[in-house]
Amino acid sequence: MPVATVAPRSAPNIFQTEAAQATIRRAIADCVDMPGALLPMLHQIQHGLGFIPPDAVPSIAAALNLSRAEVHGVITYYPHFRQTPPGNCTVQVCRAEACQARGGEALVAHAKATLGCDFDQTTGDGSVTLEAVYCLGHCAVGPNIMVGATLHARITPSKFDALIRGAK
Repeated sequence: MPVATVAPRSAPNIFQTEAAQATIRRAIADCVDMPGALLPMLHQIQHGLGFIPPDAVPSIAAALNLSRAEVHGVITYYPHFRQTPPGNCTVQVCRAEACQARGGEALVAHAKATLGCDFDQTTGDGSVTLEAVYCLGHCAVGPNIMVGATLHARITPSKFDALIRGAK
């Protein structure tokens, strides 16, 4: 059964809010004089807003005397950084070999079908963002997922469904 593709949610007005602009200005001011300032700056913005608004890139680039392409390249290189707001809950599914050997591929297929989205996408109702991770450090009891900040082991399709119901 093919998985329905759901486009990531956009954030058309987040940069327009005073609170978002203040978060971005604060991150720039806090980090601009650091050696290697770009990554700490991006982390601070994402921590404050949940993602890095594309409209923030020119301000970041100007503060660091970088091109917008350089800043965008770093944002898109690291899978940790988001350019769109995440869902209300983030579900990370371990894709490492140990979890794959313990049924991880079937769990991935079930998760995608259940949520109706692929990795790095958010469900149509905005409730869940699905992400792939490449080790949650709980290899002996896989397959594993992280729902929000909570690690769950030995996940079966029925356990996944129960966790998702609880997360929504």
